[in-house]
Amino acid sequence: MDKDRIIGSAKKIKGSVKEAAGKAAGDTKLESEGKAEKVEGKVQNAVGGLKDTLRGK
Repeated sequence: MDKDRIIGSAKKIKGSVKEAAGKAAGDTKLESEGKAEKVEGKVQNAVGGLKDTLRGK
C-alpha cells in the first residue's frame, strides 16, 4: 500500500471530524476547512491507488 493512500485516508477522516465540529459549533470556516481537507484526502488516496496499480500491487 502506497503511503499516499494512508495519508489520504487520514486527511479524509480529519476533514470529516473538522466538518462535523464546524457544523455543531456553527463555525462555517471550520466546516469549509473540513470539506476541503476531505477532498484533498480523496485526491491523495486516489493518487496512491494509481501508484499501487502501476506497481502491480
